[in-house]
Amino acid sequence: MLLCALGVEGRPRPRVLLVEDHVDTRLMYAEYLRPDYETSEAGDGFAALESIQDVRPDVIVTDLALPRMDGFELIARLRADERLRSIPVIALSGYSGAEVAARVKAAAPSALIQKPCLPETLVEELRKALAERASD
Repeated sequence: MLLCALGVEGRPRPRVLLVEDHVDTRLMYAEYLRPDYETSEAGDGFAALESIQDVRPDVIVTDLALPRMDGFELIARLRADERLRSIPVIALSGYSGAEVAARVKAAAPSALIQKPCLPETLVEELRKALAERASD
């Protein structure tokens, strides 16, 4: 079930939690998404977990390289929690290589986007993730 806030025009706006430690990147994505999505932000995995119950996101977008708790651990904790495991997670990563590919496969995010990524690419993946969740 998608939890949506109503936008200015009365249309539902899905809730997106952006987890990114680079403030400028996080603010850029939030600003780009705001017309169509209700956005909340966190700077690392711990802050994301603390805010999830209040935010109740429909989808989470997380960088994989985060301080304190990285995106891999965040995804693992979400998947281990029965109440949170159905939330789609879109992972962002500037890393590549076989070791990272294996960790990404094990974490099993809904999607992986290579950084740097255009906001349009993120919106496309958000739409896919939300459509898949709505059909479940």
